[in-house]
Amino acid sequence: MNAVPPPLTPERPLLLADLTQSWSAVGGGVGTYLRAKRAHILANTPHTHLMILPGPHDAIEESAGGRAITVWLKSPSVPFSPNYRLLLRNGAVRRALASFRPDLIECQDAYNLPWAAIRHRKDFPETALVAAYMTDFPTVYVARPFAKVMPKAMADAAGRLCYDYCGRLYRQFDQVYALSENGGGKLLRSLGVEDVRLLPLGVDLSDFGPERRDPELRRSLGLTDDQPLLIYVGRLDIEKRPDIVVESFRALPDALGAKIAILGQGPQKEQFEALGDPRIITPGFVTDRDELARWLASADLYVSAMPNETFGVSVIEAQASGLPVVGVDGGAMPERVLPGMGLLGPVGDSAAMTANILEVLGQDHRAMGEKGRAHVAGEYSWGHSMEQLFGTIVPAALAKRRAALGRSSVVPTGSLVEA
Repeated sequence: MNAVPPPLTPERPLLLADLTQSWSAVGGGVGTYLRAKRAHILANTPHTHLMILPGPHDAIEESAGGRAITVWLKSPSVPFSPNYRLLLRNGAVRRALASFRPDLIECQDAYNLPWAAIRHRKDFPETALVAAYMTDFPTVYVARPFAKVMPKAMADAAGRLCYDYCGRLYRQFDQVYALSENGGGKLLRSLGVEDVRLLPLGVDLSDFGPERRDPELRRSLGLTDDQPLLIYVGRLDIEKRPDIVVESFRALPDALGAKIAILGQGPQKEQFEALGDPRIITPGFVTDRDELARWLASADLYVSAMPNETFGVSVIEAQASGLPVVGVDGGAMPERVLPGMGLLGPVGDSAAMTANILEVLGQDHRAMGEKGRAHVAGEYSWGHSMEQLFGTIVPAALAKRRAALGRSSVVPTGSLVEA
């Protein structure tokens, strides 16, 4: 029988763990969130942060006096997404968890790794578990791609099976959160997951802003002040639907003189480059945050066709940079792009997107961008996100775990927020 950990009290700093497949060293919503979370823990709490991540080799890294620990587990690259790796070694994950004995484990995907956390809790029952609904995978990775190779009814049935799986999985966690109502909150409740909380992600306004606009960058792209630059940032794969963005852009009238920057990597990048269209600029992934901010601020309009965003970090980074947004009426996008901040159209309709691009550019699009930035500044700071995480979600998970063990909770809400 394993020894029972000491009580979870305000006086005892906690070991908080994150476990995910969705780590990328060059961006991505999960990676951005985890970096912000670690920075908050180190700067504002007495706690220690452990991340167990897929990497090129096995290694353990410690910094900040041992309060920032990263366990890298050797994992192969994901086909067509070389910046991501597939961590399938549940045994190694469980050994790492057993070695460090975290008080709480948060999982950001719904595949094999959450089961390693659930199995760990059987051995260490005081471990609280939190799950984040970061990706609408039953539709994005099952129903939609399956529909390309089998009858739609069969693809939809496969998607429903995956949603049933999500319900069974997430009901085993002490606390579950979604990034938005339309991006997962309503769905999880419909699957019987109780007490789903919302955790909007954030953006650092000191990193992104209109003041980073760079005339030299625009001139290097052959643009005058009157020629609009459209921009898209994200993976170039079927999930994100950048093909719809490119198709809608190419239907714009030549007289507009527009160009588009497609920032990202993925299987569709070569397809776009093969078009031989000099108006389409494909720099690849921009790994430096200052460089990304420069690209965004130097553009005039952000465009996205992703219909299943659970939140949309790239969207709020574009809005923080002062850009209006043309997107689609699906997923979390309607919660990001409110009236006066851009336009949304039907999913998968490139002609409607072309019309919306022209309409936004024909209006005072800079005023739209200013309105979007003001909204982001008021609603989507990382400080607000971390206040919700450490002031509500984590304490609720810890209290529920102790209640499940028949013990009174001794972790008041405020004890996790700051030292």
